[in-house]
Amino acid sequence: MCGIFGYFSKVDNTVDFQRVKKMGDSIDYRGPDGQGIFNSAGVALGNQRLAILDLEHGQQPFISDDGKIVVVQNGEIFNHVEIASELENSPFRCKTHCDTEVILRLYERDGISFISKLNGMFAIAIYDGNKDELYLIRDRVGEKPLYYYKDESMVAFGSEIKSILAFGVQKSVNYSAIDTFLTFNYVPSPMTMFENIFHVQPGKYLSISRDKVSENTWWDLSSISKCERTESEWISLFNKTLDEAVKIRLRSDVPFGAFLSGGVDSSTVVGIMSQHMTQPVKTFSIGFHDERFDESEFAQSAATRFNTEHVMEKVESNLLSLWPKVTYHCDQPHGDVSFMPTLRVAQLAAEQVKMVLTGDGADELFAGYDKYKTFFTEEIDTLDEQSFRERYTKNISLFDKHAKLNLYSEGLIERVDLNLSSEMLNDIFEQASGFDRINQALYIDTTLLLSGNNLVKPDRMGMAVSIENRAPFLDYNMIELAFSMPGDLKLRNGETKYIYKLAVKNLIGDELTYRKKQMFTVPISDWLKSELKPLVLDLLFSERAASRSLFNVDCVQKLYLDHCEGVSNNTREIRALMALEIWFRTFID
Repeated sequence: MCGIFGYFSKVDNTVDFQRVKKMGDSIDYRGPDGQGIFNSAGVALGNQRLAILDLEHGQQPFISDDGKIVVVQNGEIFNHVEIASELENSPFRCKTHCDTEVILRLYERDGISFISKLNGMFAIAIYDGNKDELYLIRDRVGEKPLYYYKDESMVAFGSEIKSILAFGVQKSVNYSAIDTFLTFNYVPSPMTMFENIFHVQPGKYLSISRDKVSENTWWDLSSISKCERTESEWISLFNKTLDEAVKIRLRSDVPFGAFLSGGVDSSTVVGIMSQHMTQPVKTFSIGFHDERFDESEFAQSAATRFNTEHVMEKVESNLLSLWPKVTYHCDQPHGDVSFMPTLRVAQLAAEQVKMVLTGDGADELFAGYDKYKTFFTEEIDTLDEQSFRERYTKNISLFDKHAKLNLYSEGLIERVDLNLSSEMLNDIFEQASGFDRINQALYIDTTLLLSGNNLVKPDRMGMAVSIENRAPFLDYNMIELAFSMPGDLKLRNGETKYIYKLAVKNLIGDELTYRKKQMFTVPISDWLKSELKPLVLDLLFSERAASRSLFNVDCVQKLYLDHCEGVSNNTREIRALMALEIWFRTFID
């Protein structure tokens, strides 16, 4: 786990070392255990290291024996032991126990096709001096971030956008990203809030030469075919796959534990961990003094069941003072306030461990959110394909096109394409057309929501305090199993995660399996009307906010007034507009 950074110039000029070093310094919290930089004619690759494996020999970059190939990575290759064993009696034998060396040796043997052999979460940069090409590679579902800037003279890249900005790249606002943010509540890849800065998309890699940048797909979720099995066969395969995914993620040379909310996902992961560990699992959770949002009793129940060393801290639910810090670490606006309690539990865990396992990804793979059961009614089955797509697009949109026409100033309407978000979703629907409708919805959330928001949260909030998050549900074997499974095994008769719950109820017990799902969030809806009112007035109605000339002030005032008077619950819309203003103040002002 680390942060990576660097550049590749179209001209053969070496950039000043201190300028490259600033890229790493700007994200030193991602890797406080050391900085390494390769800097040569027109190319640099750097790494900020958070040492998890082979503490003594894992310094990056890794460079081939002939000095021609250079590798840096952010992440973990969980099957590095098996790959190193495969390479043992070949000219490409590994000299260390570091997973990054496995990347180098596999690339030397197989070329760029090596990626498909990796089981892990990763963002990788490889410079091949034999070809004079740079590769930027992102994992299957986007667990690890990887951004790049390109212009007519060079490409700069980094694990975070601020690393690219530290290189001296001119920053300007991408107004189209404002529009997509206000559709999805996050900025979907490949775009970012900055002009000419992009996100490498999950399951893809860039090949960069002195004269062009090419995008290539190396893993395609839409190609997975449906399988027919009995319920008992699905249950057996689910349990076997998840058990192996958890077990392989226990490889670590530093203390580790798990986040435990008491929900079905984290309880399941902790339960499996306890079966493979000789010492008690260290588990961490936070609770809220406000009982409406407090899950701590369920976390304690799971901790007692699996005899964990449980650390729980109750905090005031008003964590909004963390909002600017969270925005800084995310580089982009997010309307999801659960980033703040996630940062707080990461801070708690970081006092004892350097790595945690989490339950991230299970909701998107197995239909865990309540929004699925409220959307998939009998009426949905009667809709034609176009009507279904339009209905689901509306279901996941924060502001639709009509609402934006009322919200946007004339100047913003002229700057954006109001059809961009729907066109993006139509493209994804086309990719997912081979799946049943439940799996189509899950495909959209796996490709958009997961990488755009829900995986940003554990990566950025964990890295902010130098802690690594590992998600067993996002093992590629688990993902491929999930999308080979019919949707009605995930959502049946109003029961979310139907087959998943049957599979794990003996492990975690009925109480934890079938408890009501509770979102990891805070009661911001009420606060907007009362204690947060001064913050709302500052962020939405101050001269500073108005000077941006982005929105129709009368429309924003009506949104807020209707919310305060109980006419409508506009929490998400108000929250998103506040998040956007905080982003402007953090990165643009």
